[in-house]
Amino acid sequence: MALRPKRLVFVDDDPNILDVLERMIAPYAGDWEAHFCLSAAEAIAVAAQIDLDVVVSDARMPDKDGFWLLRTLQDSERTRNIPVIILTGDCEPSLKRQALELGATDLLNKPICREDLLGRLRSALRLKASQDELAEHIRSLEKNIRERTQALETSHREIVWRLAKACEYRDDQTGQHVARVAFYSRAIATGMGLDPDFTESIFLTSPLHDIGKIAIPDRILLKPGTLSPDEWKLMQCHCVTGASVLLEQPKALGVFQWWARDHHHACEPEDDNPLLKMATRIALSHHEKWNGAGYPKGLAGDSIPLEGRIVALADVFDALISDRPYKPAFSLEKSRAIIDEESGRHFDPEICAAFDRQIEEVESIRARFAEERIPACVEGAG
Repeated sequence: MALRPKRLVFVDDDPNILDVLERMIAPYAGDWEAHFCLSAAEAIAVAAQIDLDVVVSDARMPDKDGFWLLRTLQDSERTRNIPVIILTGDCEPSLKRQALELGATDLLNKPICREDLLGRLRSALRLKASQDELAEHIRSLEKNIRERTQALETSHREIVWRLAKACEYRDDQTGQHVARVAFYSRAIATGMGLDPDFTESIFLTSPLHDIGKIAIPDRILLKPGTLSPDEWKLMQCHCVTGASVLLEQPKALGVFQWWARDHHHACEPEDDNPLLKMATRIALSHHEKWNGAGYPKGLAGDSIPLEGRIVALADVFDALISDRPYKPAFSLEKSRAIIDEESGRHFDPEICAAFDRQIEEVESIRARFAEERIPACVEGAG
Protein backbone atom coordinates (compact mmCIF):
# COMPACT_ATOMS: atom_id res chain seq x y z
CA MET A 1 0.00 0.00 0.00
CA ALA A 2 1.40 3.38 -1.04
CA LEU A 3 2.26 5.78 1.76
CA ARG A 4 0.24 8.96 1.85
CA PRO A 5 2.07 12.30 1.49
CA LYS A 6 3.11 14.03 4.70
CA ARG A 7 0.58 16.72 5.56
CA LEU A 8 1.91 20.11 6.63
CA VAL A 9 0.10 23.29 7.62
CA PHE A 10 1.73 26.74 7.43
CA VAL A 11 0.02 29.56 9.33
CA ASP A 12 0.72 33.27 8.95
CA ASP A 13 -1.51 36.32 8.61
CA ASP A 14 0.81 37.75 5.91
CA PRO A 15 0.07 36.23 2.47
CA ASN A 16 3.55 37.19 1.29
CA ILE A 17 5.18 35.05 4.00
CA LEU A 18 3.00 32.11 2.96
CA ASP A 19 4.06 32.60 -0.67
CA VAL A 20 7.73 32.51 0.38
CA LEU A 21 7.15 29.32 2.41
CA GLU A 22 5.37 27.69 -0.52
CA ARG A 23 8.29 28.41 -2.85
CA MET A 24 10.78 27.05 -0.30
CA ILE A 25 9.10 23.65 -0.07
CA ALA A 26 8.11 23.42 -3.76
CA PRO A 27 10.72 20.70 -4.56
CA TYR A 28 8.94 18.40 -2.05
CA ALA A 29 5.48 18.80 -3.58
CA GLY A 30 5.35 15.09 -4.43
CA ASP A 31 6.10 13.98 -0.88
CA TRP A 32 4.50 16.77 1.13
CA GLU A 33 0.88 17.91 0.99
CA ALA A 34 1.00 21.54 2.11
CA HIS A 35 -1.90 23.67 3.38
CA PHE A 36 -1.54 27.43 3.83
CA CYS A 37 -3.73 29.27 6.36
CA LEU A 38 -4.07 32.99 7.08
CA SER A 39 -5.30 32.45 10.66
CA ALA A 40 -5.00 30.05 13.57
CA ALA A 41 -8.74 29.35 13.44
CA GLU A 42 -8.41 28.31 9.80
CA ALA A 43 -5.57 25.94 10.74
CA ILE A 44 -7.70 24.34 13.45
CA ALA A 45 -10.45 23.80 10.89
CA VAL A 46 -7.96 22.02 8.62
CA ALA A 47 -6.71 19.91 11.53
CA ALA A 48 -10.28 18.85 12.24
CA GLN A 49 -10.65 17.52 8.71
CA ILE A 50 -7.35 15.70 8.10
CA ASP A 51 -4.55 14.08 10.10
CA LEU A 52 -1.59 16.45 10.14
CA ASP A 53 2.08 15.64 10.49
CA VAL A 54 3.55 19.11 11.18
CA VAL A 55 2.25 22.61 11.89
CA VAL A 56 4.37 25.71 11.27
CA SER A 57 2.89 28.89 12.73
CA ASP A 58 3.86 32.50 13.30
CA ALA A 59 3.81 33.47 16.97
CA ARG A 60 2.31 36.93 16.48
CA MET A 61 -1.03 37.16 14.67
CA PRO A 62 -4.08 39.35 15.23
CA ASP A 63 -7.00 37.89 17.19
CA LYS A 64 -5.99 34.23 17.74
CA ASP A 65 -2.20 33.93 17.69
CA GLY A 66 0.25 31.04 17.49
CA PHE A 67 0.01 30.42 21.23
CA TRP A 68 -3.77 30.02 21.02
CA LEU A 69 -3.17 27.55 18.21
CA LEU A 70 -0.69 25.63 20.38
CA ARG A 71 -3.09 25.47 23.34
CA THR A 72 -5.98 24.39 21.14
CA LEU A 73 -3.98 21.59 19.53
CA GLN A 74 -2.76 20.46 22.97
CA ASP A 75 -6.32 20.33 24.32
CA SER A 76 -7.40 17.66 21.83
CA GLU A 77 -6.37 14.01 22.16
CA ARG A 78 -6.40 13.77 18.37
CA THR A 79 -4.01 16.68 17.70
CA ARG A 80 -1.84 17.02 20.82
CA ASN A 81 1.02 14.97 19.35
CA ILE A 82 1.37 16.99 16.16
CA PRO A 83 4.82 18.66 16.14
CA VAL A 84 4.48 22.45 16.06
CA ILE A 85 7.24 24.78 14.87
CA ILE A 86 6.79 28.38 16.00
CA LEU A 87 8.19 31.28 13.97
CA THR A 88 9.63 34.09 16.14
CA GLY A 89 11.91 37.07 15.78
CA ASP A 90 15.53 37.05 16.97
CA CYS A 91 14.76 39.65 19.61
CA GLU A 92 11.82 37.83 21.22
CA PRO A 93 13.30 35.50 23.92
CA SER A 94 10.12 35.70 26.04
CA LEU A 95 8.04 34.46 23.11
CA LYS A 96 10.44 31.57 22.55
CA ARG A 97 10.24 30.57 26.22
CA GLN A 98 6.45 30.80 26.17
CA ALA A 99 6.26 28.68 23.00
CA LEU A 100 8.39 25.91 24.51
CA GLU A 101 6.40 25.95 27.77
CA LEU A 102 3.19 25.50 25.76
CA GLY A 103 4.60 22.44 23.98
CA ALA A 104 6.17 23.73 20.78
CA THR A 105 8.48 21.14 19.23
CA ASP A 106 10.90 23.62 17.70
CA LEU A 107 11.51 27.31 17.05
CA LEU A 108 12.50 29.04 13.82
CA ASN A 109 13.77 32.59 13.59
CA LYS A 110 12.61 35.19 11.13
CA PRO A 111 13.70 36.04 8.51
CA ILE A 112 13.33 32.42 7.46
CA CYS A 113 16.32 30.58 6.02
CA ARG A 114 15.32 27.84 3.54
CA GLU A 115 17.94 25.35 4.79
CA ASP A 116 16.85 25.90 8.41
CA LEU A 117 13.19 25.47 7.47
CA LEU A 118 13.76 22.23 5.57
CA GLY A 119 16.00 20.86 8.33
CA ARG A 120 13.41 21.62 11.04
CA LEU A 121 10.62 20.12 8.92
CA ARG A 122 12.56 16.87 8.31
CA SER A 123 13.33 16.61 12.02
CA ALA A 124 9.69 17.22 12.97
CA LEU A 125 8.48 14.66 10.42
CA ARG A 126 10.87 12.04 11.80
CA LEU A 127 9.55 12.77 15.29
CA LYS A 128 5.95 12.42 14.12
CA ALA A 129 6.73 9.17 12.30
CA SER A 130 8.33 7.75 15.46
CA GLN A 131 5.34 8.85 17.54
CA ASP A 132 2.92 7.28 15.07
CA GLU A 133 4.90 4.03 15.02
CA LEU A 134 4.94 3.91 18.83
CA ALA A 135 1.22 4.70 19.03
CA GLU A 136 0.44 1.94 16.54
CA HIS A 137 2.59 -0.49 18.52
CA ILE A 138 0.75 0.44 21.71
CA ARG A 139 -2.64 0.00 19.99
CA SER A 140 -1.54 -3.41 18.75
CA LEU A 141 -0.39 -4.44 22.23
CA GLU A 142 -3.63 -3.20 23.79
CA LYS A 143 -5.64 -5.12 21.21
CA ASN A 144 -3.68 -8.30 21.94
CA ILE A 145 -4.12 -7.79 25.68
CA ARG A 146 -7.87 -7.24 25.27
CA GLU A 147 -8.18 -10.36 23.13
CA ARG A 148 -6.13 -12.49 25.51
CA THR A 149 -7.97 -11.12 28.53
CA GLN A 150 -11.30 -11.87 26.88
CA ALA A 151 -10.15 -15.38 26.03
CA LEU A 152 -8.96 -15.90 29.61
CA GLU A 153 -12.23 -14.59 31.05
CA THR A 154 -14.20 -16.84 28.72
CA SER A 155 -12.06 -19.79 29.75
CA HIS A 156 -12.50 -19.02 33.46
CA ARG A 157 -16.25 -18.65 33.03
CA GLU A 158 -16.50 -21.93 31.16
CA ILE A 159 -14.51 -23.72 33.88
CA VAL A 160 -16.83 -22.32 36.56
CA TRP A 161 -19.95 -23.41 34.69
CA ARG A 162 -18.58 -26.87 33.97
CA LEU A 163 -17.45 -27.37 37.57
CA ALA A 164 -20.83 -26.28 38.87
CA LYS A 165 -22.63 -28.42 36.30
CA ALA A 166 -20.53 -31.45 37.26
CA CYS A 167 -21.76 -31.10 40.82
CA GLU A 168 -25.37 -30.64 39.71
CA TYR A 169 -25.31 -33.84 37.66
CA ARG A 170 -25.86 -35.73 40.88
CA ASP A 171 -29.32 -34.31 41.51
CA ASP A 172 -30.05 -32.15 38.44
CA GLN A 173 -28.63 -33.68 35.28
CA THR A 174 -29.49 -30.70 33.09
CA GLY A 175 -27.49 -28.29 35.24
CA GLN A 176 -30.28 -25.73 34.85
CA HIS A 177 -30.40 -24.98 38.57
CA VAL A 178 -26.96 -23.37 38.71
CA ALA A 179 -27.71 -21.39 35.55
CA ARG A 180 -31.01 -20.08 36.91
CA VAL A 181 -29.49 -19.19 40.28
CA ALA A 182 -26.75 -17.23 38.51
CA PHE A 183 -29.22 -15.28 36.38
CA TYR A 184 -31.65 -14.72 39.26
CA SER A 185 -28.80 -13.45 41.45
CA ARG A 186 -27.69 -11.01 38.79
CA ALA A 187 -31.26 -9.81 38.25
CA ILE A 188 -31.70 -9.19 41.99
CA ALA A 189 -28.38 -7.36 42.25
CA THR A 190 -29.40 -5.21 39.28
CA GLY A 191 -32.75 -4.49 40.94
CA MET A 192 -30.89 -3.32 44.04
CA GLY A 193 -28.85 -0.89 41.94
CA LEU A 194 -25.57 -2.50 43.01
CA ASP A 195 -22.24 -1.77 41.38
CA PRO A 196 -21.91 -3.41 37.92
CA ASP A 197 -18.66 -5.11 38.96
CA PHE A 198 -20.40 -6.70 41.96
CA THR A 199 -23.33 -7.71 39.77
CA GLU A 200 -21.06 -9.41 37.24
CA SER A 201 -19.02 -11.05 39.99
CA ILE A 202 -22.07 -12.60 41.66
CA PHE A 203 -23.17 -13.88 38.27
CA LEU A 204 -19.80 -15.57 37.78
CA THR A 205 -19.45 -17.02 41.29
CA SER A 206 -22.99 -18.01 42.33
CA PRO A 207 -22.98 -21.21 40.21
CA LEU A 208 -20.52 -22.64 42.74
CA HIS A 209 -22.83 -22.13 45.73
CA ASP A 210 -23.48 -25.87 46.17
CA ILE A 211 -20.04 -27.19 45.20
CA GLY A 212 -19.81 -28.74 48.68
CA LYS A 213 -22.54 -31.25 47.74
CA ILE A 214 -19.82 -33.37 46.15
CA ALA A 215 -19.16 -34.66 49.68
CA ILE A 216 -22.81 -35.57 50.44
CA PRO A 217 -23.70 -39.26 49.90
CA ASP A 218 -26.35 -40.02 47.27
CA ARG A 219 -28.50 -41.74 49.87
CA ILE A 220 -28.96 -38.35 51.51
CA LEU A 221 -28.75 -36.03 48.52
CA LEU A 222 -31.30 -38.00 46.49
CA LYS A 223 -33.51 -39.16 49.36
CA PRO A 224 -37.16 -38.65 48.38
CA GLY A 225 -38.43 -38.36 51.94
CA THR A 226 -37.66 -36.27 55.01
CA LEU A 227 -34.09 -36.42 56.23
CA SER A 228 -33.37 -37.81 59.67
CA PRO A 229 -31.66 -35.50 62.20
CA ASP A 230 -28.29 -37.14 61.51
CA GLU A 231 -28.82 -36.95 57.76
CA TRP A 232 -29.83 -33.31 58.02
CA LYS A 233 -26.73 -32.54 60.08
CA LEU A 234 -24.56 -34.15 57.41
CA MET A 235 -26.38 -32.28 54.63
CA GLN A 236 -25.61 -28.98 56.37
CA CYS A 237 -21.91 -29.74 56.10
CA HIS A 238 -21.95 -28.98 52.38
CA CYS A 239 -21.57 -25.24 53.11
CA VAL A 240 -18.34 -25.65 55.05
CA THR A 241 -17.09 -28.27 52.59
CA GLY A 242 -17.79 -25.97 49.65
CA ALA A 243 -15.92 -23.09 51.28
CA SER A 244 -13.01 -25.42 52.00
CA VAL A 245 -12.91 -26.63 48.39
CA LEU A 246 -12.78 -23.06 47.12
CA LEU A 247 -10.51 -21.52 49.74
CA GLU A 248 -7.91 -24.11 50.63
CA GLN A 249 -4.95 -24.64 48.30
CA PRO A 250 -5.19 -28.00 46.51
CA LYS A 251 -2.36 -30.44 47.16
CA ALA A 252 -1.96 -30.88 43.41
CA LEU A 253 -1.18 -27.18 43.11
CA GLY A 254 1.80 -27.64 45.39
CA VAL A 255 3.09 -30.39 43.13
CA PHE A 256 2.66 -28.16 40.10
CA GLN A 257 4.45 -25.28 41.83
CA TRP A 258 7.33 -27.62 42.62
CA TRP A 259 7.46 -28.65 38.95
CA ALA A 260 7.25 -25.02 37.79
CA ARG A 261 10.14 -23.95 40.01
CA ASP A 262 12.21 -26.90 38.81
CA HIS A 263 11.55 -25.86 35.20
CA HIS A 264 12.02 -22.14 35.87
CA HIS A 265 8.37 -21.20 35.35
CA ALA A 266 6.68 -18.56 37.47
CA CYS A 267 3.77 -20.07 39.36
CA GLU A 268 2.92 -18.37 42.61
CA PRO A 269 -0.53 -18.82 44.18
CA GLU A 270 -2.80 -15.81 43.97
CA ASP A 271 -3.61 -14.84 47.56
CA ASP A 272 -6.07 -12.07 46.71
CA ASN A 273 -8.44 -13.46 44.08
CA PRO A 274 -11.67 -11.49 44.60
CA LEU A 275 -13.84 -13.89 42.60
CA LEU A 276 -12.58 -16.89 44.54
CA LYS A 277 -13.20 -15.06 47.80
CA MET A 278 -16.76 -14.15 46.77
CA ALA A 279 -17.45 -17.73 45.69
CA THR A 280 -16.19 -18.93 49.08
CA ARG A 281 -18.44 -16.49 50.96
CA ILE A 282 -21.45 -17.58 48.91
CA ALA A 283 -20.77 -21.28 49.43
CA LEU A 284 -20.44 -20.74 53.19
CA SER A 285 -23.33 -18.33 53.77
CA HIS A 286 -26.12 -19.06 51.27
CA HIS A 287 -28.07 -21.07 53.89
CA GLU A 288 -27.87 -18.41 56.60
CA LYS A 289 -31.14 -16.66 57.43
CA TRP A 290 -31.90 -13.01 58.06
CA ASN A 291 -33.28 -13.85 61.54
CA GLY A 292 -30.24 -15.90 62.53
CA ALA A 293 -31.92 -19.31 62.31
CA GLY A 294 -29.84 -20.57 59.40
CA TYR A 295 -26.61 -22.53 59.15
CA PRO A 296 -23.68 -23.19 59.43
CA LYS A 297 -22.82 -20.22 61.67
CA GLY A 298 -26.24 -18.84 62.63
CA LEU A 299 -25.40 -15.39 61.24
CA ALA A 300 -28.13 -12.75 61.18
CA GLY A 301 -28.92 -9.53 59.30
CA ASP A 302 -26.07 -7.60 57.77
CA SER A 303 -23.50 -9.96 59.30
CA ILE A 304 -24.42 -12.31 56.44
CA PRO A 305 -22.41 -11.32 53.33
CA LEU A 306 -24.60 -9.49 50.82
CA GLU A 307 -23.80 -11.96 48.06
CA GLY A 308 -24.82 -14.81 50.37
CA ARG A 309 -28.15 -13.14 51.12
CA ILE A 310 -28.86 -12.64 47.42
CA VAL A 311 -27.99 -16.20 46.43
CA ALA A 312 -30.03 -17.52 49.38
CA LEU A 313 -33.20 -16.09 47.88
CA ALA A 314 -32.32 -17.11 44.32
CA ASP A 315 -31.51 -20.65 45.47
CA VAL A 316 -34.70 -21.11 47.52
CA PHE A 317 -36.90 -19.63 44.82
CA ASP A 318 -35.52 -22.01 42.22
CA ALA A 319 -35.98 -24.94 44.60
CA LEU A 320 -39.62 -23.91 45.12
CA ILE A 321 -40.51 -23.74 41.43
CA SER A 322 -38.57 -26.92 40.55
CA ASP A 323 -39.11 -30.62 41.07
CA ARG A 324 -36.93 -31.99 43.84
CA PRO A 325 -36.52 -35.58 45.12
CA TYR A 326 -38.48 -34.56 48.21
CA LYS A 327 -41.21 -32.39 46.56
CA PRO A 328 -42.97 -31.54 43.29
CA ALA A 329 -42.57 -28.10 41.70
CA PHE A 330 -44.71 -25.35 43.19
CA SER A 331 -46.50 -22.82 41.01
CA LEU A 332 -44.94 -19.44 40.41
CA GLU A 333 -47.68 -17.78 42.46
CA LYS A 334 -47.18 -20.09 45.45
CA SER A 335 -43.39 -19.72 45.22
CA ARG A 336 -43.66 -15.92 45.22
CA ALA A 337 -46.04 -16.02 48.16
CA ILE A 338 -43.59 -18.11 50.18
CA ILE A 339 -40.77 -15.69 49.39
CA ASP A 340 -42.95 -12.75 50.52
CA GLU A 341 -43.90 -14.56 53.74
CA GLU A 342 -40.24 -15.17 54.55
CA SER A 343 -39.24 -11.52 54.10
CA GLY A 344 -37.66 -10.40 57.36
CA ARG A 345 -37.29 -13.99 58.56
CA HIS A 346 -35.40 -16.11 56.04
CA PHE A 347 -34.62 -13.28 53.62
CA ASP A 348 -33.36 -9.71 53.73
CA PRO A 349 -36.45 -7.50 53.13
CA GLU A 350 -34.49 -5.23 50.78
CA ILE A 351 -33.54 -8.22 48.64
CA CYS A 352 -37.16 -9.42 48.61
CA ALA A 353 -38.23 -5.97 47.39
CA ALA A 354 -35.62 -6.06 44.62
CA PHE A 355 -36.79 -9.56 43.68
CA ASP A 356 -40.36 -8.25 43.35
CA ARG A 357 -39.19 -5.33 41.21
CA GLN A 358 -37.40 -7.75 38.90
CA ILE A 359 -40.18 -10.32 38.72
CA GLU A 360 -40.68 -9.89 34.97
CA GLU A 361 -36.98 -10.58 34.40
CA VAL A 362 -37.19 -13.53 36.81
CA GLU A 363 -40.11 -15.02 34.87
CA SER A 364 -38.21 -14.50 31.63
CA ILE A 365 -35.20 -16.36 33.04
CA ARG A 366 -37.44 -19.17 34.25
CA ALA A 367 -38.97 -19.54 30.79
CA ARG A 368 -35.58 -19.30 29.12
CA PHE A 369 -34.27 -22.29 31.04
CA ALA A 370 -37.38 -24.43 30.76
CA GLU A 371 -35.86 -26.72 28.12
CA GLU A 372 -34.12 -29.99 28.81
CA ARG A 373 -30.61 -28.68 28.35
CA ILE A 374 -28.72 -25.47 29.02
CA PRO A 375 -28.86 -23.00 26.11
CA ALA A 376 -25.60 -22.18 24.40
CA CYS A 377 -26.06 -18.56 25.49
CA VAL A 378 -25.13 -19.38 29.09
CA GLU A 379 -21.39 -19.42 28.60
CA GLY A 380 -21.42 -16.17 26.66
CA ALA A 381 -23.92 -14.31 28.82
CA GLY A 382 -22.60 -11.31 30.60
